[in-house]
Amino acid sequence: MNCPVCNNTLTQVTIGNIELDVCKDGCGGIWFDRFELQQMDEPHEFTTEQLLDVLGEDSQNKPDIDTSKRLHCPKCHDVIMMRHFHSVKREVEVDQCPKCNGYWLDSGELFKIRQQFQSEEEKTQAAKKYFSKIFDKDLQAMKKR
Repeated sequence: MNCPVCNNTLTQVTIGNIELDVCKDGCGGIWFDRFELQQMDEPHEFTTEQLLDVLGEDSQNKPDIDTSKRLHCPKCHDVIMMRHFHSVKREVEVDQCPKCNGYWLDSGELFKIRQQFQSEEEKTQAAKKYFSKIFDKDLQAMKKR
């Protein structure tokens, strides 16, 4: 598989029982197949040291890339990935393939995602709070009608 950003060949690395495809000799991005990101997106799932051992120390500090460029899925070559925020905190944008549901994370994005929430429960509570803030007023008005 080739990197959707710099076209280098992706290197397979194994962390626990997860096989990732990493652009080690290029931009430092990581390809996550369906459901793999959810197994690594919280700090308790793998230590930062474990990730750095496998991904490399420079996996957080690669040069900036042009995030306005639309990327093709490295698996489904004819599909352009959708760019969206990974969580309600709206701090990290990721690229997701609408066909295979894989994720492309640019260099450093995995580490930023892991810093956002400590657990799935914390993510769920943040989402509830966010949606409540957006929709509660309208829902109350609808109930009154």
